[in-house]
Amino acid sequence: MNCLNSIIEKLSQKQNLFLTGGAGVGKTTITREVIGYFESEAKRVAKLASTGMAATLIGGQTLHSFLDLGICDTLEALEVNGKYEVKKRIKKLINSMDLLVIDEISMVSADLFEMISLRLKQAGFSGVVLVVGDFLQLPPVVRGSREVHFAFESEAWQVMAFEKIELTHIYRTSDIAFIELLHSVRFGYVNESVHNQLNEYIKPLPEDMRCFTFLFGKNSSANYHNKMQLEHIDSELFCKEAQIVKHLKSTAESEIERFMNDARIEQNLELKIGAPVLFTRNSWNYFNGERGIVVNVDETYLYVQKNDGKVIKLESVAQSKLRWVEKSVKGKKEMFEEKVFSIYQFPIKLAFAITIHKSQGMSIEDLIIETNEIFAPSQFYVALSRSSNPNSLNLIAPKKQWYDLAYVDDRAVQFVKEEKAS
Repeated sequence: MNCLNSIIEKLSQKQNLFLTGGAGVGKTTITREVIGYFESEAKRVAKLASTGMAATLIGGQTLHSFLDLGICDTLEALEVNGKYEVKKRIKKLINSMDLLVIDEISMVSADLFEMISLRLKQAGFSGVVLVVGDFLQLPPVVRGSREVHFAFESEAWQVMAFEKIELTHIYRTSDIAFIELLHSVRFGYVNESVHNQLNEYIKPLPEDMRCFTFLFGKNSSANYHNKMQLEHIDSELFCKEAQIVKHLKSTAESEIERFMNDARIEQNLELKIGAPVLFTRNSWNYFNGERGIVVNVDETYLYVQKNDGKVIKLESVAQSKLRWVEKSVKGKKEMFEEKVFSIYQFPIKLAFAITIHKSQGMSIEDLIIETNEIFAPSQFYVALSRSSNPNSLNLIAPKKQWYDLAYVDDRAVQFVKEEKAS
């Protein structure tokens, strides 16, 4: 029995699952296939994540929005803000779901996981939960000076009794030496051999920066690099403005702006013929992170030539914000997903630079990593694992030691090792 069938069978038997594995092993692909199967069987699936960025990648919404948690980040905050008791509408919504999918579980804090558990108990949820992610990737972000605690440290994690399914085959690259390097960096293990391997990727920067994508830790750095490099191209500037359709007229502009930022949608996409771009979605003829060059622009289409020479006639595509609503069908009230608004834009962005956070899910061939903007545990691993071609990987010489960059939270390492042993 293949992995997909096994996951579907276990979920159908009401077994909560934890789908995990390192970067590039196909977690997102399998997750989408599971969602597709359940929806094809007329099952209701809540597609959730802690951040808008992660939620848009699976066509879902944030945990805070779906569970009506407001701005609260602890159970105590729920009480203070009058959010502890669940609304009748939210209770009915949660209880109508057959499957709850929580993606990028590493970014879900223990406090947030306890709030998730509370809402499921309050609603009498009788469905099944699939959590997806790798605790050796980006950790939870918490406000103020509070200590970070992972979802697996919460009591609720133990109560849900997840069965682990681990994917191990890396599809992003077939370079065995690089795969072994990634494994070492994932666990924060830097010995002399790993140190020397990483040093080999410190190379002189190419004169023509258009051929590479710079990976930065900060938005400001990525935006500045994109702007400077675009100015160097001596051709006409084209601006493609996103088209917004409000299905609910009361939608706030701030909600649309936040969604566009989370979904990597450019309000005003500035391009020139000759500019390199990255595709930001998967399709039958391109993939998320694949590179191309703009070769022509007209009123309706962009023409992008990929590295294999094929020219894609690209049209704008819709990204929609969805919500669950209750509707009456033949006298019976049921839950349905409806569109709040849709944004039409071309699924590309300038390829000169992107942030590590916004490279989530991407496979990038020609890559330069600014190591001096690494500031969080596992962030270096996330950046390094975007590379699909180690021969075209450059690392900016770090001011720190490699073991300071490749640091990982000890609790996450211990948890993953214990999971492996069990």
